[in-house]
Amino acid sequence: MTACPCQSGLDYSQCCQPLHQGKPAPSPQALMRSRFCAFALNNTAYLSSSWHPSQRPATLTLDTDEQWLALEILHCDTDDDTGTVHFRAISKNRQGLSVLEENSRFVKENGHWLYLDGTPKSSALKLGRNDPCPCGSTRKFKKCCG
Repeated sequence: MTACPCQSGLDYSQCCQPLHQGKPAPSPQALMRSRFCAFALNNTAYLSSSWHPSQRPATLTLDTDEQWLALEILHCDTDDDTGTVHFRAISKNRQGLSVLEENSRFVKENGHWLYLDGTPKSSALKLGRNDPCPCGSTRKFKKCCG
C-alpha cells in the first residue's frame, strides 16, 4: 500500500488512481486532489484529459526536476455544474521550495468535472533545517526533503 501523494490519508489505489484510470471525479475537490497527484507523478495524460478543452494547452510538459510535496485545500464551493477550489501546494526544485496558491474554477460536463482555469500566485518558501517537512512525514525538513 502506498499513501496517495494528494495527502488525503488514503492509499493511492483507493484515492486518485481510479480517477487517473478514467473514473469521474465526484467533486471539484476530488478533481483538484487528483490533478495535484498527477503533477506529483508526472502524469501529463491525466492532466490534459482533466483540463477543459477550451483552456487546455496544445502540449503539456512538466519540469521533471520539480517535486510536489504538499497540498492544502483552503476552501471549496460547489453549485450544481460549477465549482471552485482554493488551494496551496508546496514544491521543491533546484532553486529551493516554493508555494503555489490558486483559486481554481471547475465545470461539470457530461458527468465529468473538468479544470477550467485559475488565478495562481507563486512565492518562495523559506524553511529552517529543523522545521517539520511540508511533505507530511513528521520528520525534520533536513532529514526528509531538505
